[in-house]
Amino acid sequence: MAKKVVATLKTAGAGKDFAKAYRAVKTAKGSYSFKSEIIPNEEVKTHFKK
Repeated sequence: MAKKVVATLKTAGAGKDFAKAYRAVKTAKGSYSFKSEIIPNEEVKTHFKK
């Protein structure tokens, strides 16, 4: 059996300073795909205004 490795941002309490944001991005063919990014909490609102 393979072990599942889960990455975590909770190292020394710093994980609460970041958020994982998903955005729908239109591809060249016209379909949509989702792009995920880990960004600081202060930039969440400005991230989606782009």
